[in-house]
Amino acid sequence: MSVIIDIAGLPPERLVFSPAPLAELFAALHALAEPGHHPGLHGWTTATNAALKPDLADRLCDANFLWTSSFSDISLPFAALPDADGRPGATLAEDLDMLDRLDDDVFVDAALEISCTSTYGRGGPSPLSDAEARAHALERAAARGPRQVDFATRLLEDPPAVRAWIRRLFEDCAEVFFDDVWQRVRVELAADARHKTQVLRHKGLADALAEVSPAVALEDDGSRISVDKLTSGRTSALDAAVGAGVTLVPSSFGWPHLWVLHAPRWRPVIHYPAAAPQLPGPGSLELLELRMEALAHPMRIRMCRYLARSAYTTTELAAAHDISAPEVSRHIAALRKAGLITTRRRGRYVHHQLDLTVVARLGSDFLEGVLR
Repeated sequence: MSVIIDIAGLPPERLVFSPAPLAELFAALHALAEPGHHPGLHGWTTATNAALKPDLADRLCDANFLWTSSFSDISLPFAALPDADGRPGATLAEDLDMLDRLDDDVFVDAALEISCTSTYGRGGPSPLSDAEARAHALERAAARGPRQVDFATRLLEDPPAVRAWIRRLFEDCAEVFFDDVWQRVRVELAADARHKTQVLRHKGLADALAEVSPAVALEDDGSRISVDKLTSGRTSALDAAVGAGVTLVPSSFGWPHLWVLHAPRWRPVIHYPAAAPQLPGPGSLELLELRMEALAHPMRIRMCRYLARSAYTTTELAAAHDISAPEVSRHIAALRKAGLITTRRRGRYVHHQLDLTVVARLGSDFLEGVLR
């Protein structure tokens, strides 16, 4: 599965790297709402959440479905404005002014859409004017609880009032914590954008995308950007309605997330982490699926307990588990195909051992379990 952005014939200058203050605010709000996603930010999220006044914390809870399990497209308003030329504002105030310029249909549809649902990317009538779309929006909000239903209902009944409420919420966040955050990170993000722009100019798009993330790649014929995600979607960077191009937005708060705006009638945007812990690059989702399937078999789990401790031959494993050597070989082949074990030959003996570095990246509970 992946999100595909068609770029056939797109001039290189139509690819823009740029920080986006409102998108960074959303990323910060997401980290505050889901601190478990961002262990590297634990100190900041704990201190910032503790310092929030009850009124602001309560209002953030009212609107948090805009940035928790989904990431609302209203965080990137420039992508729906043709005259923005694919560029965010230089300040949060400029981004909020762009947000104010979106018409009510576009704003409400984006605010109530959920990018991880199967309907995202299909387009359709606005919930402001279509009863069925309205019912679906309220149904999705209901799945997240009464606060979200109340927020969605108010937005559908009085968009201008709720839009003003949202702007004031973001301005209060800026005053309380985000202005300081932006002063600290904007230089880093601007430097990241400049660097990748230079790579694009001097080495080409494939190299620039490789520096964005191992999950982002230019396909061999150069006509499509592919983003490896556990979702499927497709959009075009050649939509004249919003101006041809793709914008790539760095984030200091983003890791481990990689967001892709691929809604109809919006410019494609890739919102990527500018910095990440010093870990090996992520494997493909296809490889992750292969590894999970390999470990789903109870006999392989039992074998991993041995292979985690030391290297074993096929004969040893067969004796330990009271199964035949050919059966052990089939299980070893599945684990090897998934990249979970290493194999080395010592004379006429072939030894197999679990690759603990790889397994650790799948999860500490599994590693601790097999080593227990």
